[in-house]
Amino acid sequence: MAMEQTLSMIKPDGVKRGLIGEVIGRFEKQGLKIKAMKMLHLTLNQARAFYAVHKERPFYDSLTGFMSSGPIVALILEGENAIQVNRDLMGATDYRQAAPGTIRADFAKDIEANIVHGSDAPETARTEIAFFFNALEKV
Repeated sequence: MAMEQTLSMIKPDGVKRGLIGEVIGRFEKQGLKIKAMKMLHLTLNQARAFYAVHKERPFYDSLTGFMSSGPIVALILEGENAIQVNRDLMGATDYRQAAPGTIRADFAKDIEANIVHGSDAPETARTEIAFFFNALEKV
């Protein structure tokens, strides 16, 4: 198995609903280590830059508006197959299709406001980590 790092985000709905500790606890219970963490409030332009890959999608404006609507928590998680472990913990993007016991199945109420974001591949993880964290912030 490969030791990996991935970016995870607790979205504005998760922060607003007081789920930071619950989400972090789930990461840690699955053996993921927090290598860096910060809370910040993305501007609309920052959210647009982060989600630029979705610029042509019909949900881009609503997603970036939502992601800039309140504070988020960005984390670097590390562990064996961290990307897949994190994605399994999060559940399907559409919370109605997420497996029971996943973060989205347990807490999400909307397809965009679905509590968490996680990188989907090693290259994406590197890019997303670099978006939020500089070299001094990484442990």
